[in-house]
Amino acid sequence: MTLNRPLLLEGEPGVGKTETANALAVWTGGELIRLQCYEGIDVAQAVYEWDYSRQLLHLRTAEATGGATREMADALEDELYSERFLIRRPLLRAIAASEGPPPVLLIDEVDRADDEFEAFLLEILSDYAVTVPEIGRFAAVTPPRVIITSNRTRDVHDALKRRCLYHWVEHPSFEREVAIIGRRAPGVSELLARQVAAAVAAFRELGLYKPPGVAESIDWSLALGRLGAAELSPEITQASLGSVLKYREDQQRVVDQGIGGLIEQAIARAG
Repeated sequence: MTLNRPLLLEGEPGVGKTETANALAVWTGGELIRLQCYEGIDVAQAVYEWDYSRQLLHLRTAEATGGATREMADALEDELYSERFLIRRPLLRAIAASEGPPPVLLIDEVDRADDEFEAFLLEILSDYAVTVPEIGRFAAVTPPRVIITSNRTRDVHDALKRRCLYHWVEHPSFEREVAIIGRRAPGVSELLARQVAAAVAAFRELGLYKPPGVAESIDWSLALGRLGAAELSPEITQASLGSVLKYREDQQRVVDQGIGGLIEQAIARAG
């Protein structure tokens, strides 16, 4: 972070990439500003747009008061395209922030965006500045701390990777996952947390379409807690399988492998 370069995090869904930005914001005290990427995202959603409804209302109000001179018309036009009517979207908010610690800008799931947007993003991150033609240039006094995440649904361009520091996020170790479950699902016993972590690790070895991540481990633990489970069993696993496996094909594969055998192995590993 001291290098003022974006951090690109890649990894399977649910391994904690987004949570890294949340933790960084808490640690630094900076505001977390999130840009959720999707196919078709453009400048209006990512950087800025004009509040057309308020501009129109302001124009109608001016007309009603009888402003008709050339000078008044020019002043009105200038006012319509002032910061008063500018809607700052995440990228501009992060760049224009001037008070307090630098914000943490989370650009989430950049692999879902189009190639054109990725090129535009690269341009902005090169000097942390945005130009609004009607107003001028906004440049960061202190660059935001930028975290970019990707689930690798497609390859991120090499140019963006070269701009960033890169880290591949693995699934956590067994003991670390147990600790995470204990922190995020405090009502679950340590025994059940260990069994859940062991069972999820076993599921990940089955070649599933969408292997469960830490988020699913937490969801499953919370669901088991609500069901009053003290430990895993084949019956309670079958009843709560939708909390940890979100695709029918993956659930069927686990059933075909034999839930009883998988849970026995998980219990043995959990100790």
